[in-house]
Amino acid sequence: MAGIIDVPKPRINCSMLLQHINQAVCFVCRVSKVHPSGKTFTAVDGEGKTVTVELNCCLEEELSGVVEVIGLVSNKGVLMAATYNLLREDRGTPFDLELYNEALKVIHDFPQHYPFEAAVSG
Repeated sequence: MAGIIDVPKPRINCSMLLQHINQAVCFVCRVSKVHPSGKTFTAVDGEGKTVTVELNCCLEEELSGVVEVIGLVSNKGVLMAATYNLLREDRGTPFDLELYNEALKVIHDFPQHYPFEAAVSG
């Protein structure tokens, strides 16, 4: 799954999950609950919808706040994370997930201006 890091990925929210089954995606969400095993967590997107994220290995750090997850969408709509990045909010300005969600809508409404596919040069 490490190869998905190097390919272009659409940014999506929960309502777009089923349109991207078996595809690499980028997903920004707020962690709501980490499973005691440390192998999964549930998170909420900018629309307030919940997604389950499965990790390759157990968490080695406390996970809270806003994270950017890169992974594949399973046929059940679960996000299989290849990696994640914690978006720090310690500088006094919280990340606005609702505003981010509005930006996603613009990106998806005008794909000609925000292409996800990189041109292959030969």
